[in-house]
Amino acid sequence: MAERAQLQEGLVVSSHGRHYVVEAASGARHMCHPRGKKGQAVVGDRVQWLLPPAGQGEEGSIEKVLPRKNLFYRQDEIRTKSFAANIDQVLILIAAEPVFSESQLARALIAAEAAHIRPIIALNKRDLTDAFAAAWQRLAPYRQMRHGQDEPHYEVLQLSLTTEGESDKALLMQHLRGKSTLVLGPSGSGKSTLINLLIPGTNAATGEISQALNSGKHTTTTTTWYWMDAAHETALIDSPGFQEFGLRHLQPTDLARCMPDIGALADQCKFYNCTHLHEPGCAVMAQVEAEGSPHAISASRYRIYGDLFEELSQETRY
Repeated sequence: MAERAQLQEGLVVSSHGRHYVVEAASGARHMCHPRGKKGQAVVGDRVQWLLPPAGQGEEGSIEKVLPRKNLFYRQDEIRTKSFAANIDQVLILIAAEPVFSESQLARALIAAEAAHIRPIIALNKRDLTDAFAAAWQRLAPYRQMRHGQDEPHYEVLQLSLTTEGESDKALLMQHLRGKSTLVLGPSGSGKSTLINLLIPGTNAATGEISQALNSGKHTTTTTTWYWMDAAHETALIDSPGFQEFGLRHLQPTDLARCMPDIGALADQCKFYNCTHLHEPGCAVMAQVEAEGSPHAISASRYRIYGDLFEELSQETRY
């Protein structure tokens, strides 16, 4: 009589096309494939999976994805790209050079707000004095946003990962310890430097997985979950760089609640269904570049809101 495979629970720690690496309760990691034609698991998912009986292959199978507390993803007109599930926060790493896109930063922040995931902004390359000063000034609207009167809405960190690695490591650990954090950033921001500073040897670990798949092409295009401590209380999730960040999964009317500076004023408008673009008595429009006001909205932030509202309004027509 054939030995029956045993159903067990595990954590998806890496994905490579149609293959997943699942970490068992013992800490052992196994290559698995999804049951059925289309796999729905993402890194960070808790799954029920089967290890095959002896002599029936080496790959396990994912039988079920357990309920998630959240999912961080982007969506454009062509596809949906899921970064990770069941995370506590997302660290958005940008740099003084190359000059970061405020639109892409805002989009990532909106996606985090929509998923109820805490975002942290980190500006790298403080050693580039002039460029850093200009970039830091561009972040003024994000540094000045407040919960109520005093508490900053966004934590904004200054980093110089190549020149002040150990001090930056200590600063980062204050914010990462005890949490599962997705690291997100465009190419050139220093994300690989950050990952290797916090978890030495990650390149080797990624290479081992690629070797197991007889492919090296996934080393820079996959999301991977790394434990930072033996107790498995702190995790860092590395993700591919991105050039675009679609928000097609949101409605135009979702934007205000996902942009704190605009959402704080949205319920003070004359009309309950105000779009904050042209209506009389709009409390949001009244605060755009309102010098000296504690609720002032920067012109760049308002422009991003208007552009996204138009973009999402066009997409909802199809």
